[in-house]
This record gives sequence, C-alpha cells and structure tokens, in this order.
Amino acid sequence: MTTAAPAQRADPDRPRTPGRSRGPLGEHVAATIGRLQARLLADTPQPEAVSALARLRRGIGREPGFDYTLDRYLSVPEELLDIRRDNAADATDTEHAAHDATTLYALHQQSRRQRMHVAGRGLGRGLADLVAKSDGPDGVRRRFAALGTATTYAETIYHLRSLITMLREHEIGLDYGLLADDLRTLRLPGGRTRMQAVWGREFYRTRPSEPAAIDETRTATDTTDTEENAA
Repeated sequence: MTTAAPAQRADPDRPRTPGRSRGPLGEHVAATIGRLQARLLADTPQPEAVSALARLRRGIGREPGFDYTLDRYLSVPEELLDIRRDNAADATDTEHAAHDATTLYALHQQSRRQRMHVAGRGLGRGLADLVAKSDGPDGVRRRFAALGTATTYAETIYHLRSLITMLREHEIGLDYGLLADDLRTLRLPGGRTRMQAVWGREFYRTRPSEPAAIDETRTATDTTDTEENAA
C-alpha cells in the first residue's frame, strides 16, 4: 500500500513576485531568519530569540564562528559549503555571506515589531523605496553610490550597515536570503562588478514607493514549533 506524501506548507518567506530567485544558500538563510523572526514577533516574544538578536548584532563585521552559542543561526549545512583554495581553517565565502546577512538582519530588526525580513525585496529595490520615503533622498543616493564604488568586501559591509540602519528607521524590509546570495557572489572572482550592476539595475527600475505584492500576514510560528520540537 502506497502512502501519499503529506502536502507541504506554503513558505511565507518564499518570493511570490517576479524577480530574482534565491539560490540554495539564500533559501537556507531565509528559512533560518524566518524562524527567528516568527519567534521575535510572536504575541509574547521568546526570550532566547530576543537575546540571540542582540548577540547577533554584536557579530557585524566579525569573523564567522565568533560565538559558538549562535551556531543554530549562523551555521551552514556542509553540502552548501564551498571549497577553499587556501587554508582549510579559514571561513569559506559561503560562511562569510551567511554570517554577514544574518547579523545585518539582527541590526535591521532591532526594536521593530514589523517583519524586516520580507520575501522578494532585493537590496536595490529596498533602497529605491528608501529614496522615495526619506526626507534626505540625496543622502541615500550618496551612500548607495559609495556602496557601488566599494573596492573591498569589508568596505561593502561597512556601507551596508549604514544603509540598513536607514532602512530600519523607515521600516523598509529586505529579503535576507537574497542578500546572502548577493554577498557570496560579491566574494567570488568577478562577483563585485556583477553584483554592483544587479543592485544598480534593481534600484533604477523600481517604481518609487510601490507596495510589495506579497502576502506577509502569515508567520512561520506553527511550523517553527514543530521543527524545533522534532530537533
């Protein structure tokens, strides 16, 4: 007798609008952040999640593995790890990207009761919305230009931190799975030019302040509890 496979639940953090798609790393990071976000935004926020968010913020700009207690949020499955050509003890490009996307999310979600991880909104689109809503759009454009001319990965993270602080102030979310994919690409040979072009096209093609056509009313709370109890 053949047993039918159970129907899969819809993923509330999967993009539902045309545009860029997440890769395997992006899906992993989006799922991890989605579970954390659901626990943070529950009617009664879970203390461990609130504490983790604060500790994750302290990891911005630091090396992956800086805090072993955050492994559940920052670890990357072995099958997603890329192979280093140099010291095997060094963090891989994938680990750096997951670490930086997740710690920047922690900055973005700080003191906010809205979902700052929003499916389908890439960085360029989010910054275009910020220009439309900001009282100082020229300042946003200058910071975006600085991001586009950054010559090192560390400089990119520095400028992203400033821009994400501005996004938080205006409660404009980003897809942190997409950002993780972007950061990994940025670290690859030729990736910097490619990602700067992608962000630029996304920025200039976005209609100002057009609401995202994404159902963000559901949370992953029910599936999160099931997954965590099974762990």
